[in-house]
Amino acid sequence: MSLVKVVVADDNPVVRSGLVSLLEATGVARVLAEAADGRRAIELTELHRPDLVLLDVRMPLLDGVTAVQTLSKITKVLMLTYTDDPEVIRAAVRGGASGYLVHGTFGVDELAAAVRDAAAGTGNPLSQVAITALMDAVKEPAKPGPRNGDRDKYGLSAREVEVMDLIAQGRANREIAGALFLTEKTVKNHVNRIFAKLAVENRAAAIARWLGTAVGDR
Repeated sequence: MSLVKVVVADDNPVVRSGLVSLLEATGVARVLAEAADGRRAIELTELHRPDLVLLDVRMPLLDGVTAVQTLSKITKVLMLTYTDDPEVIRAAVRGGASGYLVHGTFGVDELAAAVRDAAAGTGNPLSQVAITALMDAVKEPAKPGPRNGDRDKYGLSAREVEVMDLIAQGRANREIAGALFLTEKTVKNHVNRIFAKLAVENRAAAIARWLGTAVGDR
């Protein structure tokens, strides 16, 4: 398996150095360049065209939430940060981030898997706090809110609604298959149809759209 080519962007040199060493030690990634701010991250990404950018949120000159809007048009972006503010998480996903991981909530193997999946477009890693932030965005006490009506406009079947609800809970295809007594292949087919109907390309974008937090859905 070829190494995932990455650019690492974090303004803390200690965190950045540790992350680079960790990534290379896992044997899944090769770090092409490092950036200490969002503006430099964009420059290096345009120069090197990596498979994935690992992007911090709070950086000088240009923060990660702003930078991801440009970076996501060039390549896949995985937010990797200590910031767990729900509004920041939702803004990053709306901006095009393929995933959002909070330091301290994942291990080495989970990071390696997240890098592979995000770069390949086969998964959208989200820390539990990120899933909660997206879910909380549409919780409205005392009334059902616009969620059900918004869902109807996408034309999903009853089964696709069940699958999408589980995706929104952060479930992997294997877990969805077990919960709904389906094969993983059948689940994958449902997921592909759901993405087409929601006009999205990945799980993070699908969740944002489903929960009404995507750009244009407010």
